[in-house]
Amino acid sequence: MENIEDKKILIVDDDSFLLDMYAMKFKKEGFEVVAIPDAGEALKQLKEESIKPKIVLFDLIMPKIDGLTFLQELHNLKIADKFVKIILSNQGQQADVDVANKIGIEGYIVKALYTPSEVVKQVVEIFNKKKS
Repeated sequence: MENIEDKKILIVDDDSFLLDMYAMKFKKEGFEVVAIPDAGEALKQLKEESIKPKIVLFDLIMPKIDGLTFLQELHNLKIADKFVKIILSNQGQQADVDVANKIGIEGYIVKALYTPSEVVKQVVEIFNKKKS
């Protein structure tokens, strides 16, 4: 991910502590970060193209609009192909992974299995794999 244009990431998570921590970790690695705590707001900004990330990293468990609904909406709006979609969640059940894969994601990271620095590495690996 040498190209700075490729280093735009949107992080969607209602947990403000985690949102801030991951935003800081990605910024430290040279990413341009947009952190939004509300999936509805994230959808609105993506649809309006007021933000144009290369990667969208999002949680599954969120109020109002959960991660799977968010993902389905990205597909319904026909904007899902514009970026790499990666779930970052503590929900590691195979059923969740299967549903997410069926809708269309490039990666699924279980928060509890990785340190924040390892999450950044995982995201970069998933992005580079998708890009090549």
